[in-house]
Amino acid sequence: MKKVLVLYYSQSGQLRDVIDSVVSPLQESQVVECHCRAIKPVHPYPYPWPFYTFFDAFPEAVNLDGCPVEEMELEADYDLIVLGYTVWFLSPAIPVTGFLQSAQAKALFKGKPVVTVIACRDMWLQAQEKMKGLLAGLGARLLDNVVLIDQGKSLYTFVTTPRWLLTGKKDAFLGFPAAGIAPAEISSASRFGERLVAALADDCELGEGPLLSKLNAVNVDGKLIASEKIAQRSFMIWSRLIKKVGKPGSRNRRVVISIYVVFLLFMVLSVVPLNILLRKLIYPFRKDAIDRAVAGYELPSGK
Repeated sequence: MKKVLVLYYSQSGQLRDVIDSVVSPLQESQVVECHCRAIKPVHPYPYPWPFYTFFDAFPEAVNLDGCPVEEMELEADYDLIVLGYTVWFLSPAIPVTGFLQSAQAKALFKGKPVVTVIACRDMWLQAQEKMKGLLAGLGARLLDNVVLIDQGKSLYTFVTTPRWLLTGKKDAFLGFPAAGIAPAEISSASRFGERLVAALADDCELGEGPLLSKLNAVNVDGKLIASEKIAQRSFMIWSRLIKKVGKPGSRNRRVVISIYVVFLLFMVLSVVPLNILLRKLIYPFRKDAIDRAVAGYELPSGK
């Protein structure tokens, strides 16, 4: 019987629902023993987020400064690890980073095949690139990546996602769609678990993968690639500045965070719409290059 370890950190509960859907076929299988474990930070992050607490996590998330997490009771060896995470400021959530930087993870992941599962808004490319680096540092083998994104157009989620995170309200309002991933999409994620059961039965996890190809596991919007890269550069500059002025929760840090939020709002209201327009104009001239980039980011699972 194959042993599968499922690890995840879910702040709002949405990622837990996604993971439950993905692993339900594994839990019902007669050929798989599935162990699900939630990653728990020593000092829990609140939900909904208070405004300054939310932005106070920004520098540490961007710079991959993980937080201390509780040690878990785990077996010594697993045939496959499924790792679920959400995206904070174009980076893996701090508790997930913290776990991957722990001594327990170093022993657990070495040489093991891994499937990552992401639930987020719509910008996850930079976070997954960072995740690839973290897993490579542990000696793990990334076989697949599954990505489920929030419903609604990108511009709508600039409003619906922050409202959800800061107030806990995710219902539709004033013409905006509901926040989060559509329930039907979460439910259909069980197809990935069904494929994993079949793959494990045939020892496919021993190969180089992928196990979840041709299941629509990943869809990259090529028009967002440049935006993510620009945002990542900006995040690195501001996160380092905020870290320099003070420790988390300090008054100096709050002052700079306030300035940064004003800057961010200006960017969202002015630069982002202009960037969307420019992308549409130049896309026909850069289609081949963008298509190559999309194919690269969609690895390993691909279309």
